[in-house]
Amino acid sequence: MFVPHRIIFEKGALNYEIGKNIYDKFKNREKTEIINLTNNKIKENIPGDNIKDFYKEGKNTLVVGVKKGYKFQSCKPSAHWQLPLLSGCVGNCQYCYLNTNLGDKPFIKVNVNIDDILDRAQIYMDKRKPEVTIFEGSATSDPIPVEPYTHSLKKSIEFLARSEYGRFRFVTKFDDVDSLLDVDHRGKTEARFTINTRKVIEDYERRTGSREKRIEASVKMMESGYPVGYIIAPVFMYENWEEDYRSLLIYLSEKIPKNLTYPITFEVISHRYTTRAKNIINEIFPNNNLPMKDDDRTYKYGQFGYGKFVYPKENLAYMKEFFKTNLEEIFPNAEIKYII
Repeated sequence: MFVPHRIIFEKGALNYEIGKNIYDKFKNREKTEIINLTNNKIKENIPGDNIKDFYKEGKNTLVVGVKKGYKFQSCKPSAHWQLPLLSGCVGNCQYCYLNTNLGDKPFIKVNVNIDDILDRAQIYMDKRKPEVTIFEGSATSDPIPVEPYTHSLKKSIEFLARSEYGRFRFVTKFDDVDSLLDVDHRGKTEARFTINTRKVIEDYERRTGSREKRIEASVKMMESGYPVGYIIAPVFMYENWEEDYRSLLIYLSEKIPKNLTYPITFEVISHRYTTRAKNIINEIFPNNNLPMKDDDRTYKYGQFGYGKFVYPKENLAYMKEFFKTNLEEIFPNAEIKYII
């Protein structure tokens, strides 16, 4: 569970149940500062004279606000729409793409008007029926660390469970899932867990759950009847990476239960970065050792108007074959959604 150093309540946030719950949870905690805004100028209340310090303090800040405007963002190819429950993540993953999307907003912000958001989701479903509409709950966030006091995931899971035409999915690097185990999900929510080698987690994924804790949490979700998937990302091709990733897959296979209700799924994503993300990362983590030498990569134009530096074509082809072969061998009944 995320315990923030400061909580900033935007105007009107305490008029909602989630806002009141958060306030009651932390109001008597001496080490958590409570700030009630009247002007919604968030950044002015987060200390830090430079981007590095501001980022560090932002990562320890929880903003509680009201979602304004209900136009959902597209979330292809994983889902049709983002479900805007919150934004930001408490983790300190040095490579994270959120360093591009939320570089100047490192804080975690939860939206308290969950009923309004779910009502809007219903409108999106109604427009598409009889086709099923899939919502992604963690496109710009990791919702698990704040779930114990927001219960936004639980409410969304229950809402989509009652829907004939809706499905829900979210992804996490954390393990605090106990409050979701008894939820009536009816198999309509897929819980996905990002996993990686010990080296990658220890080198780059600070303030996240361990490999063992994430997999333990995923098994709990399976045993509670949820469809469960794994995202192996980002894949780094360092010395002996093949041995480490194969060991990861074998370890996972030994932990997951037999006779699953739903087949597990895999998504594999190689490491890539943008120039903007690289510049921000080097300011925030000046001593990082991320492999971000442009000359070692291939520049690939993306669908959103900017390009990324990816591994060279021959390296990616080798990586794809490695994971395809090993996943099919170790998890013959699993679904491989993509390897990129």
